[in-house]
Amino acid sequence: MPKYVIERELSGAGELTSDQLKEISQTSCDVLDELGPKIQWVHSYVTDNKIYCIYNAPNESKIREHAEKGGFPINKINKVSTIIDPITAE
Repeated sequence: MPKYVIERELSGAGELTSDQLKEISQTSCDVLDELGPKIQWVHSYVTDNKIYCIYNAPNESKIREHAEKGGFPINKINKVSTIIDPITAE
């Protein structure tokens, strides 16, 4: 299944409390349960004003459907073409 990086602009994201992050995560998981196994949230990186989410999904439209149902912003979706890491250098 293709992997995507989703950029979500959210002013003050880095200042969200653990309770607020838990609530956002629960909303996301509830929507994922509704959409079925064809879309998976891997993890997210929270920065000062953005959240970068890693998802496995069959296509961009499934990611947009998740965002719409969950009330999440989407500023950019990038399909991952390959993954590299330190082992790639060997």
